Amino acid sequence: MITDIVFWVAAAVAVLAGAAVFAVDSMARATYALAASFIAVGVVALLLQQNYVGVVIILMMVMEMAVMAVYMVMFMGMNPALMPMSMVHGKRMSLALSVGLFLLLSAGILLVDWPARRGAPPPDVTVALGEELMGPKMLAMIVISPVMVATIVGAVVLAAHRGRYDRFGDDLDQRPPRDPQPGGVGR
Repeated sequence: MITDIVFWVAAAVAVLAGAAVFAVDSMARATYALAASFIAVGVVALLLQQNYVGVVIILMMVMEMAVMAVYMVMFMGMNPALMPMSMVHGKRMSLALSVGLFLLLSAGILLVDWPARRGAPPPDVTVALGEELMGPKMLAMIVISPVMVATIVGAVVLAAHRGRYDRFGDDLDQRPPRDPQPGGVGR
């Protein structure tokens, strides 16, 4: 009984928070609504006994949305939660495309002659999924992870308009630093 209630509440939160992404008027609010939606999806996955997938969804989305919020505050130069803006562009076209795609996918679900299941599911679906995701693809994941970190660090370095070399020049031991923009570290 309690599992059913939690499932339906999490399902409702996922849908409503997902819709809120397009209804709120700022990037920060949209980010937090998206995080809430994915957390609810992770809870549903946990209720369906997909522990690995549920925990990964929750951890990935919470961290991703936290990083996104930090970058917004860092690089936008103001509090993005207070800046109203539309999160939907091309409203008529996007609405027409989404309704058309929904109808097409619904027709596919209802009209396709789905094959009958052959064989039985593995005894532990979560272990099988983890092995499938990470088993033969571990090398790819090991290579992709540092590339993603390097991309983030490179983006931050390129986006930052000043650094320690701006203040100190080539001689990092120079005291006090010659700060081209007053009010910085070297005041």
